[in-house]
Amino acid sequence: MLSKNLRYYRLKNNLSKKELASLVQVTPMSISHYESGERKPSMEVIRALAKALDVKVSDFLANREENLVFVHGEFRKGSKLTVKQQDFICASVEEYMNRFFSVVEILGGDVLPAAPTCHGVRLSSDSENDAKALRKYLRISDAGPVGNLVEMLENKGVLIYFLDVENDAFSGMNGLVDDRPYIVINSNMSPERIRSTIVHELSHFIFEWPDELEDKDIEDRATAISGAFLLSEEDAKRELGIRRSAVTKDMTIICREYGISMYLLVKRANLCGIIKDSVAKDFYIDAGQHGWRRKEPVRIPKEEPMLFSQLVFRAVSENEISVQKGAELLKQPYDYVADQCFAAED
Repeated sequence: MLSKNLRYYRLKNNLSKKELASLVQVTPMSISHYESGERKPSMEVIRALAKALDVKVSDFLANREENLVFVHGEFRKGSKLTVKQQDFICASVEEYMNRFFSVVEILGGDVLPAAPTCHGVRLSSDSENDAKALRKYLRISDAGPVGNLVEMLENKGVLIYFLDVENDAFSGMNGLVDDRPYIVINSNMSPERIRSTIVHELSHFIFEWPDELEDKDIEDRATAISGAFLLSEEDAKRELGIRRSAVTKDMTIICREYGISMYLLVKRANLCGIIKDSVAKDFYIDAGQHGWRRKEPVRIPKEEPMLFSQLVFRAVSENEISVQKGAELLKQPYDYVADQCFAAED
């Protein structure tokens, strides 16, 4: 559908309606009408729009799943993202999910695991207990490292989308598409931060949050649950011992094992009474001087969503769609998709 595709590509190019209108020599009101679907631009205008936005005309005319219903989560109160940036993130989710559900419809809806029930876990007064309840709800062990988090959640019916956002103010957001939960993550973050953000967003739609809780309290609790989920108090004390007098280099082994940052490990050790406040403070000061607050060294491989690619490759391999269609859905080169689906000829 041209209207939604036009809006997506305009936001992707960080252009206002007025700026785009100036480039194609129409009025801002015309752009509004095109994006709302109230009017259809002429082919001449469509070509001008495509040139201005550096896309192909066919990109504007790509089909959309008209019946998909989106309920996007709210952005953090006091977010430094502009309204236009927030709109871009939501528009990007819708564009991606339209491509995703195109192949789901081709293969049949039963190719997706059953979606987890949202707000199905009652919140307690203790984040450690909540983290255990979340693990139990997801049917994973009460303690120990959590392996590939993205792969595990995709296999449990949660849709994960990695979006390239050049803005540190955005880490992640959650929402629903046809009552199925999704999590969108800023792919520019470190693998460790991606994991903790995913669990943070997961907590938002798995737990039943009391109405009386303030937004800041909810965010703080979701963050605490995320830390306890990735490294329980039981695991922290088993791995670190019940007392530590300093933050030492050998602790990076635990960071790699549990897929967490040193910042998170130190915070968890402090909360669990393993290290004193003064030890944690000294670490934060030293780490800040080394620039770790913005960019801590990466210690683990990056986990990537694979479900969409897997479904497209299956559809191509089973001749449900062409290689070209698969390339268009994944926005990847033709040769890449062909290489993934067919054995090389001798």
